[in-house]
Amino acid sequence: MPLGTLDRTPPPFFRQGPSALTKLALCSALALLMMVADARFKLMQPVRAGFALVLHPVQRLLLAPVDAWETAGDYLRGTQRAMAAEDQARRQLSAQAERLSRAEALQIENDRLRKLLGLLPSLSVPAIPAEVLFEAPDPFSRRVVIDRGATVGVTAGSPVINEAGVLGQVTRVYPLSAEVTLLTDKDAAIPLLNARTQMRNAAAGRPDGAGMELRFLAANSDVRVGDVMTTSGLDGVYPPGLPVARVSAVERRGDSSFAQVLLAPIAHPDSARHVLVLLPQDRHLSAKREADVAAVAEAASAAESKAAARAAKKAERAEKAAVKASGAAQ
Repeated sequence: MPLGTLDRTPPPFFRQGPSALTKLALCSALALLMMVADARFKLMQPVRAGFALVLHPVQRLLLAPVDAWETAGDYLRGTQRAMAAEDQARRQLSAQAERLSRAEALQIENDRLRKLLGLLPSLSVPAIPAEVLFEAPDPFSRRVVIDRGATVGVTAGSPVINEAGVLGQVTRVYPLSAEVTLLTDKDAAIPLLNARTQMRNAAAGRPDGAGMELRFLAANSDVRVGDVMTTSGLDGVYPPGLPVARVSAVERRGDSSFAQVLLAPIAHPDSARHVLVLLPQDRHLSAKREADVAAVAEAASAAESKAAARAAKKAERAEKAAVKASGAAQ
């Protein structure tokens, strides 16, 4: 019998389930379903967390040789680095001592001038340190979550700053955390003051979240690229004088009566890790006013008590003098 006429298919007794193509399609559909379910409903998060917990000792064990090598290298280079750090610290200490002496002299001069002009002393706004945990899961907003909440005094509307300038404002408060809306969010707005021209305006976040822009600014306004914008303090939320943004582009069109001014935030929100949460200015002023009223009331009560004590002493002296006079008359 020719070989081409032989039936090479296995008999029905030895067939093992569906074909390989069917298995591939089924496994592909199941994998796609699991990926979509994990992305939308986080179904695989407990499994992933369990695997991470189980593999953590293995990862630490595999990193032990690398850590030992780095520790040995750091130990050998420690003396040299310590000597260099000490030398640098001594130089910085001498430079800072000189700057500190100048700063103290300027502070004394500033206090004298403020007293001479009859100005109020500068406000010291209470601040709460916090750390950025993660960004909000909403892809259409620019918000971050910090690790401080209502239990430590964070309130809705509190300004949030870092070492460079203003980052945003607290919009939602939870017991142990809070949500901060950044200035680059499309729904954020802040009143600004041009440090060069002292012109006031309001800035809002751009719809694409790439920065900020000045809205409804006249085309003939005196604004240049590089101008620094600070908080004006007129909204009663942000303290005045905090750096906010710098003008990055100015576009004046002939067919429009408004200029398009783009701003670049000075405090980069994407790299912010540690922040300060300030008490809103209006609440700080009301608290300060209440404290001043309480201090005045306490001083008035103390003065009244002293006056009453002096009056009682005078009455006692007059009574003693009357007793002596009556005794002399007898």
